[in-house]
Parts: sequence; C-alpha cells; structure tokens
Amino acid sequence: MTQRMNYDAATPTGMKALGGVYSHILQSGLPKVLIDLVYLRVSQINGCAYCIDMHSRDLLKEGVEVEKLVLVPAWREGGALFDATERAALAWAETVTRVAETGVPDAEYEAAAAVFDQKQLADLTIAIGLMNTYNRMAISFRATPAAVKQ
Repeated sequence: MTQRMNYDAATPTGMKALGGVYSHILQSGLPKVLIDLVYLRVSQINGCAYCIDMHSRDLLKEGVEVEKLVLVPAWREGGALFDATERAALAWAETVTRVAETGVPDAEYEAAAAVFDQKQLADLTIAIGLMNTYNRMAISFRATPAAVKQ
C-alpha cells in the first residue's frame, strides 16, 4: 500500500486543530486506557489499519494484557476482562460510529447515561467523532501502519 498524500504536510493547521481536540480528550478526566480502547474499537469498525496498529501499541505500552487486547472486537464475550465502564464505552462507541445504521437508539443512550455523567458522555462522544475523523484521513490517504514500515 502506497501512501497517497501526507495530510499532516498538506494541512498543518487542520491537523493541529484535530490535535487540539485530542488534547482536550486527554485532559477530560476520562481514563487514558478507556479512551484508547474506544479509539481501537472505532478503528476496528472502520477498518483503519494505521489506527488499529497505533492504538494497539499504545494499549500494550499502558500495560493492557494481550488477552484483553485481542478480545476488543468481541468484548461482549470477554467477561470480566472488561469492566462495566469499559463495556458501556465500547457499546457507545459502536452505536455512535455506526450512527447511519443505528440512529443511536434511546436504549443505547440510556445505558451510556447510566454509567457516564453528561460531561463524560459528551467528551466520550467527541473522542469517538475524533477517531472517526482520524480513521477517514488515514484510510483515504493510505497512511502506512508502523507494523508495515518495520
């Protein structure tokens, strides 16, 4: 796979703006591992190899066990590997990422709102939207995953 363009170079101001949103999420109070699990799941849904590679590496560096990492696509069957907050975040990430299919049903919102306060849920939704944007940039312009560069 050949990279089509270096979007960081093509629009440094635009990418800096996305980086500002990323910084907001890091400072939101949501746990970093939780956010990276969400980023990984969103990237898996979208089929973004670049971001799957990046966030898998981030989670391993943060001490997430390989057994948990490989079960992220099937987290519902992961039992105690995923706590209630992680399950709520992953379910919310899936329905929001697939918004055209799901319409984000009331039941999905109510389940997420039962775990997260309004600020947390808004910030989590921003994180999901941000990762969907990054996935679209990386997929559209064929960003090369680190694993392929090795």
